[in-house]
Amino acid sequence: MGAEKVLGIPPAAQRDKASFEVMRVWIAEKGQHVSIQTGAWEDPFAWGIVLADLARHIALADQLQNKKSDPEVFLARLLEGFQAEIDDPTDEPEGEVTQ
Repeated sequence: MGAEKVLGIPPAAQRDKASFEVMRVWIAEKGQHVSIQTGAWEDPFAWGIVLADLARHIALADQLQNKKSDPEVFLARLLEGFQAEIDDPTDEPEGEVTQ
């Protein structure tokens, strides 16, 4: 795997000895593949906060790359896609838990 395929670790995560990674998402073999740090939080509500924050980060990143982008419009469209996938999944999650 080439280094260009790996995203950098945020500087704050490098500085903070208590930081930990909770998720990686890859597109490979025409599908989505994930590694998830289960047990990071007891309450699933916390994962909801992570997903909401992640959606806002994605909208901001798009705006930084494309100055014509409206982050609110982008976020609304992202949420449409999220809800569509929740309501009618295009595939089912599968996998295993490894240590």
